Amino acid sequence: MSNKTTVDGPFPIRVTATPSGADLDISAFLIRAVFAELFSQAYEDPEGFAEEFADMYELWRSAQHGGADSQARHEFDARMEEYLKAFGDGTIPLYGSAVGQLRDRLAEIAAPRPVPAQQNRRAS
Repeated sequence: MSNKTTVDGPFPIRVTATPSGADLDISAFLIRAVFAELFSQAYEDPEGFAEEFADMYELWRSAQHGGADSQARHEFDARMEEYLKAFGDGTIPLYGSAVGQLRDRLAEIAAPRPVPAQQNRRAS
């Protein structure tokens, strides 16, 4: 199997082996679901959209400086939970054979494999 494999589904996922594990490319989900919804909201209420995101940025900055137990962190987290609910709770649906494709690809990546430095020493 190649280094990159696409798992079919309503939002295809690309799974790529990395030296330390795997990368899951969920860009199709982000483009088709998340960004499409954001664009729709921005179109319907551009001023409100801009204000909301500017406010979220300020909350995020305050949360970074205030620490894990700050009021800003709690408010930021609560509002992010609301965004997740609006965008389908952050899950990407997989159906039928896509579940098996993902399982097989992750099992392949998780299997022991030679480290490139070890391969180079053997070739010498």
